[in-house]
Amino acid sequence: MSATDEVVLCPQCDLTVKLPQIAEGDKAVCPRCHTTLSARWVEPSLQPVSCAVSALIMMVFANLFPFINMRVSGIYNQIRLIEIPQAMMSDDYASLASLFIIFVQLIPAFCMVAIILLCLKVRMPHRLKVIMGRAIYLAKVWCMVEIFLVGVLVSFVKLMAYGDIGIGPSFIPYCLFCLLQVRAFQCTDRYSLWQSIQPAPALDKTPQTGISGMSQGLRLCPCCMAILPADQKECPRCQTDGYVRRPNSLQWTISLLVTSIILYIPANLLPIMVTEVLGNPLSSTIMAGVILIWEDGSYPVSLVIFIASIVVPTLKMLAIAWLCYDASRDGAIKSRQDRERMHLMYEIVEFVGRWSMIDVFVIGVLSALVRMGRLMSIYPDIGALLFALVVILTMIAAMMFDPRLLWDRKQTITNEEPDSAGQ
Repeated sequence: MSATDEVVLCPQCDLTVKLPQIAEGDKAVCPRCHTTLSARWVEPSLQPVSCAVSALIMMVFANLFPFINMRVSGIYNQIRLIEIPQAMMSDDYASLASLFIIFVQLIPAFCMVAIILLCLKVRMPHRLKVIMGRAIYLAKVWCMVEIFLVGVLVSFVKLMAYGDIGIGPSFIPYCLFCLLQVRAFQCTDRYSLWQSIQPAPALDKTPQTGISGMSQGLRLCPCCMAILPADQKECPRCQTDGYVRRPNSLQWTISLLVTSIILYIPANLLPIMVTEVLGNPLSSTIMAGVILIWEDGSYPVSLVIFIASIVVPTLKMLAIAWLCYDASRDGAIKSRQDRERMHLMYEIVEFVGRWSMIDVFVIGVLSALVRMGRLMSIYPDIGALLFALVVILTMIAAMMFDPRLLWDRKQTITNEEPDSAGQ
């Protein structure tokens, strides 16, 4: 075991931290920014494997049988999960169908399979293990199973005004799949997983805890959390290229932010959905849909859609702009509390961005289920695609922002930094 086995660099603030002995059920967090560095679960291999296997079984059941159904004026229709992208493709929206297949089906399934193989330490080529280990944490943020489930529940409320809504045999398995895949991710500790794939490379010197890695000529591998010399570009454990700080982080973030703002304007002005009743098409924008649900008396659902589709994207763009401004300023900041507040803003931005996809998934469910001929049909429109692009671009912008830039600036008031992780 090398001297660096119990020392890590915080991926969010670059503080060098010595990991304590972690009891079962506890976790080690960075004493400066409170980011979780490592966790020790009871049965650390069995828990994620059992959850991932169960999730895959529930996913198979969720795709085999009818998912939801609707009855309007004696006309009955039901859909399976796999028919939702098919409906969007039939409406010439293959791009939206692809997003559904990738975010709700393929990525979650791949991640569950990878967790099973890696946690069980199945014999396979080392290169394949590395690829799977890298892919799990790159793809995790794009798993939107729970967001789609909320979108389905919102769709129920929207459709209650038109007819009778029911759930099919696959609805409960899908809910279980959602819960189990979230738990599988939660129980899979990145630090421990990579240590089981291959021990971290040894360093020539022992890192000094309580100060930043950059000040010691060290950097963190963004993928496997190995500590490496600052001038070493490729990580020998996971073959990921990295730098002391992400190159051109602010420039990339700002360019993606500006692009998302440009797309956000037409996404709100152009219709996202067309409702055809008795042959009469009615286009609706995001805000028009919120107002319609509010007028129908479904105030909580209206607020959920308004917050997820209007408030969250707007505040996220403002927050990303503020983070870029703060990280680019020269000079010192007043206190450690200022950095903690900015870091908290970054964590909120990173967490809430995915939830704006609710409205896109709602449109996908409605367009697949409401196919009643001339009586009533719903189709997606160009605004839905633009809005999905806005959500994706803001998510990528948050990923491109390097949060360690918030902690690099000097303080006018010196605060002593702890040198070990809390439990």
